[in-house]
Amino acid sequence: MSLEQLKLSKPLVSAMTAAGYLSAKEIQARTMSRILGGQDVIAIAPDGSGKTTTYVLATLMRLKYGFEEAPRALILVPTKERVLEVIEQFNLLNRNQTIRIVGIHADASMEAQVNELTDGVDIVVAVPSRARAVYLKLGLNTNKIQMFVVDDASEMVKQGMQLPINELANSIQKCQHLIFTDVMHDRLEKMIEAFMRMPTIIEVDDLGESETETHHQLLYHVPNFRTKLNLLNLLLKDAEVFDKVIVFVNTRLTAQTLSKDLFDGKAKDIFVYKPLFFDEAGFDDVDDFKNDSEARVLIVANEILTDIDLSEIPFIIHFELPVQKETYLNRVIKYGDEEIVALTFATDLELPQLRKIEQAIGRKVEVAELPEDLLIEDVVKPTSNKNKIAKEQAEQEAFLDAAFHKKKESNAKTSNFGIGQKAIMNKKKKHG
Repeated sequence: MSLEQLKLSKPLVSAMTAAGYLSAKEIQARTMSRILGGQDVIAIAPDGSGKTTTYVLATLMRLKYGFEEAPRALILVPTKERVLEVIEQFNLLNRNQTIRIVGIHADASMEAQVNELTDGVDIVVAVPSRARAVYLKLGLNTNKIQMFVVDDASEMVKQGMQLPINELANSIQKCQHLIFTDVMHDRLEKMIEAFMRMPTIIEVDDLGESETETHHQLLYHVPNFRTKLNLLNLLLKDAEVFDKVIVFVNTRLTAQTLSKDLFDGKAKDIFVYKPLFFDEAGFDDVDDFKNDSEARVLIVANEILTDIDLSEIPFIIHFELPVQKETYLNRVIKYGDEEIVALTFATDLELPQLRKIEQAIGRKVEVAELPEDLLIEDVVKPTSNKNKIAKEQAEQEAFLDAAFHKKKESNAKTSNFGIGQKAIMNKKKKHG
């Protein structure tokens, strides 16, 4: 689609052309008319798809003139770096010098920021916690806000910024709400449902031009660490299928903890790669694990091992996604005839990282149905009120996990995975 078809003003088209944007991105083509029409919009698209440019253009189109004493657009982003990037994008495309833009973040004096705002402003780009603090000091007037934008929304949820975002949203009587995110999940839905009503949801995959051949992958989407542990226990009970498994976690401490939590630490066939303590059962060489017929599960920490020969290992389980997506890709990309099933456990907060992996391989990872007899853990709140910080953290986790519910006992079944999934696993299994 051409830039003119976005129904932008001539100055904005000229600014886009001068900046090197010769055509509209898919996210812009599909959202711009709705945003300019005043609708609430949730735009879901991966990094690099043009989300920031979309709301910058839309904001400049909707405001048109300046300047006002109170801001008409409030844009929330997760970090100071993003504040500066968004302001840079506004400066690149804004040819109306009367429109005033102010950035708010924690690395500057609050008094100076309040003074900037009271001098008059049209657009505020802010980190939620600092914007809330300035608002509580009566330095941020939200009475005239027409556009409320939350960018990198999934990252905001990951950083626990839900409460300041909701407080700021609720301080505005009536405005247009725009959410931009790389992934949508239950925790994010829980955050925005308090202030969004019947939004239009637009999703752009933009997975890349070509697919990469990988081993068979299955994603188990779970709410928290304890449920991951329950799921791993449940799957590994089937020793006939899971007869040789490597489980990847991110740290040696997690590996050690997991080895003690699995089967209450009583299993004799579960080992740790390079254990922290000399008296702990483990292997210093992956080949020794492969050759030991009594060893069934090896827990490996990503922090001490990135490259690994996975030949003769029919199952790998990413209990945690590695920090670098390349580490994951090196394990799942298929180079030879070896058949491996790669299972990934991911919480809502890990989904953005998974989306980057999907973008790299050019397709979505198949989502596996959770076993009906899987225990979905609730977040345990502290019984004592003495530890205020712990209580607040527990309440926050309870707020995030509210979308997940335990399965009823009546829904339980004897198998740990679906018939189709078990068929795949049996087919791929190498060890009899």
